[in-house]
Amino acid sequence: MEFRRLAFVAAEVPQARRALSRLVKLHGQSAAEDADVIVALGGDGLMLQTLHRFMSSGKVIYGMNRGSVGFLMNDYSEKRLRERLNEAELTTVRPLRMTAIDQAGRSHKAMAFNEVSFLRQTHQTAKLRISIDNHVRLEELTCDGIILATPAGSTAYNLSAYGPILPIDSPLLALTPISPFRPRRWRGAILPREARVTIECLEFEKRPVAAVADHVEVRNIRKVEIAEDRKRSARLLFDPGHSLAERVLAEQFRF
Repeated sequence: MEFRRLAFVAAEVPQARRALSRLVKLHGQSAAEDADVIVALGGDGLMLQTLHRFMSSGKVIYGMNRGSVGFLMNDYSEKRLRERLNEAELTTVRPLRMTAIDQAGRSHKAMAFNEVSFLRQTHQTAKLRISIDNHVRLEELTCDGIILATPAGSTAYNLSAYGPILPIDSPLLALTPISPFRPRRWRGAILPREARVTIECLEFEKRPVAAVADHVEVRNIRKVEIAEDRKRSARLLFDPGHSLAERVLAEQFRF
């Protein structure tokens, strides 16, 4: 691919805004709808916002780290940007589609490229029932919450909860409990990406729970249904040797 028209987006932090100003002076600024590539300047939070904004638009996205961790970003440099873009490797990621039903019976829909999290709202633990493809697999899980992560999100919140790291091109999802109390030894499951996951909140009035899809939160939930959205996707560019697949693999050997 040849990238002539660049559209820069930046997080609202000083180092990202300074980088935006310098790069626009060097390369110009195209409107997003006319650009060949979107260059995102910030951290993983900004990248997730950019993925949601340009989901299924056909635009490729190249991130440069002007945040903290920047797992989804490339290293920042103002040199050879167009050459780096032309040499970059393409990775396609697909989101999860969440449908959450709250205590009033209202339906809320959201997408998640990283994970959908189910989290207790008060001092009391959550009690959850887990079904896979309409078959109850765990009648009652007492815990602080649970996470369903994509391969791209398996190194984020999922990893912090001791969930498995999934290769980026694997057709899998990671279902990981947060501080499970009963059954104490259950450590989660690896599911096929086609799985339809239903999580019901037991005693939801006494033990309120929130559902979070990336940066969208819905509180006081009765039930959540989650499945991969096969009609939508986003395309990311990574420098050679710095691909998302390589970073996911390398993360498994860090201590």
